[in-house]
Amino acid sequence: MTTQRTSGRRKQAMAAAAVVAALLTTAACGGGGNDNEGSKDGAAGFNAANNKVAQASLAKKGGTLKFAGAQDADSWDTTRGYYGFMWNFARYYSRQLVTNKTEPGAAGAEITPDLATSTAKISPDGKTYTYTLRDGITWEDGKPITSKDIKYGIERVWAQDVLSGGPVYLKDMLDPKGEYQGPYKDKSADKLGLKAIETPDDKTIVFKLPQANSDFEEVLALVSASPVRQDKDTKSKYGLRPFSSGPYKFESYDPGKSLTLVRNTEWKQDSDPVRKAYPDKITVNFFTNANDLDQRLIKGDFHLDINQTGMSPQGRTAALKQHKGNLDNPVSGYIRYAVFPQSVKPFDNIECRKAVIYGADHVSLQTARGGPVAGGDIGTNMLPPSVPGAEGQKYDPYELAGADKNGNVAKAKEALKACGQPNGFKTTIAVRNNKPAEVATAESLQASLKKVGITADIEQYDGSQTTGIIGSPANVKKKGFGIIIMGWGPDFPTVQGFGLPLWDSKYILDSGNSNYALINDKAIDGLFDSYVKELDDAKKTQIATDINHKVMEGGYYLPFVFEKFINWRSSDLANVYTTDGYSGMYDFINLGLKSPK
Repeated sequence: MTTQRTSGRRKQAMAAAAVVAALLTTAACGGGGNDNEGSKDGAAGFNAANNKVAQASLAKKGGTLKFAGAQDADSWDTTRGYYGFMWNFARYYSRQLVTNKTEPGAAGAEITPDLATSTAKISPDGKTYTYTLRDGITWEDGKPITSKDIKYGIERVWAQDVLSGGPVYLKDMLDPKGEYQGPYKDKSADKLGLKAIETPDDKTIVFKLPQANSDFEEVLALVSASPVRQDKDTKSKYGLRPFSSGPYKFESYDPGKSLTLVRNTEWKQDSDPVRKAYPDKITVNFFTNANDLDQRLIKGDFHLDINQTGMSPQGRTAALKQHKGNLDNPVSGYIRYAVFPQSVKPFDNIECRKAVIYGADHVSLQTARGGPVAGGDIGTNMLPPSVPGAEGQKYDPYELAGADKNGNVAKAKEALKACGQPNGFKTTIAVRNNKPAEVATAESLQASLKKVGITADIEQYDGSQTTGIIGSPANVKKKGFGIIIMGWGPDFPTVQGFGLPLWDSKYILDSGNSNYALINDKAIDGLFDSYVKELDDAKKTQIATDINHKVMEGGYYLPFVFEKFINWRSSDLANVYTTDGYSGMYDFINLGLKSPK
């Protein structure tokens, strides 16, 4: 997923824990002082909440938890939201059959029961998933949450003409032929006509997949699988005032300005094994200027940044100098990279693609992203460290973090000869105009390529129009965009949740395309087909590794960094930790305050 979008979750989370730990060993190299030392104002210490719990026992009931952000959610409707921070925050007012464990690091991406009494009972053929609902689960008006409410909430995903924007994995997995028309066009009296979901009684829900998909429960843990009650569904306006199934409910919302949640008095702690509901109230204030936001965080007016995409360079510099104990430096789960569309000559030739990979100065690209601390470790391949099967910098087929980290002019020129362009060639780099770090990487790449004889013009385009500009292969070819600067993170941390839209040929679309390289490789497609049917975690992990190797062998991408952030945490926050379940963000759901006010 791109930009603000970020990850979901995974069962086999521990497989990547060692890789994540290795990547984090360099996280503290910048800012001086003992990484774990606290400070006089009560800050827990640098990286104190990075994959571990800071101030765990100090959370008290009560007070107002204050978020700030530079960007509102794309939608607060559980069906339509796709920004990662929205998925994290929405669990305050929405529950799912299963969700992420409220644990730090890799364990936070594992699945745990929420509205259901247990994880799924799965049939031997992997096609039928059965859940039983807990006792005592209610809506904000006290009415019980039923299996039909969950089915209806999921059916809304089919109403893409009214509720576009969110993930559609459920639609693809339960109705691959697109036969159901969604609840608003449903001819059945109860509007529950989707045959793939059965509700034999109010406590039982059964999913029947046409084809097995071993990540199906990961997708049920996304907030798009939240219940929605039919009589409270305001369709396209639902995001302005969702009806709560969680411990908090909407009190007020002024889009782009503020949001306030208050306690849902009908929620019962004994019905919810996931949420502690420490604060009495939760507020969000939105700023138009990221520097203003960071200053207010440092001043103590707010507890944390809801967007969780890292402090601005100005705020980061000030915080590292004076408030290092309030900072964490997590791996984000994103890869930042350049991709080469094969429709644009000469990038239909693998050797021309390799000429760019070898010619780039990878240290310069890392610096443009923010350096080792704020930018991340040099990316050596395309599988993020939170995804099982990832190998981190151990897999570095082009020596991007090794011998050729500053670029290799000789290898680049050899590749140019091999691709029939011994004197170099001209191309265009496409980059979003609202992403300064991306523009900086484009300029870095332009400078390095000049040394090997490749002339690259830079064309900046409106970042809000990404889907229509680089998501249209016809437009990319017409404009001659031979290099596209982009970033991607997992919807849920598996190779399917990250790589399927990027690398599988069936995801090459005329519009809204994400397979920018136009990869049409039968071997890669076949590995994905094997992956979704495979139920053994160890075998799934190996297939993920194999897919990543095939992608890198094709020379379709130049990875920049395994991205990291510098995130602010207030000295008054308690029970705070980063989680792989939400791509290195703080887990919002059980944050509390040491001194409630």
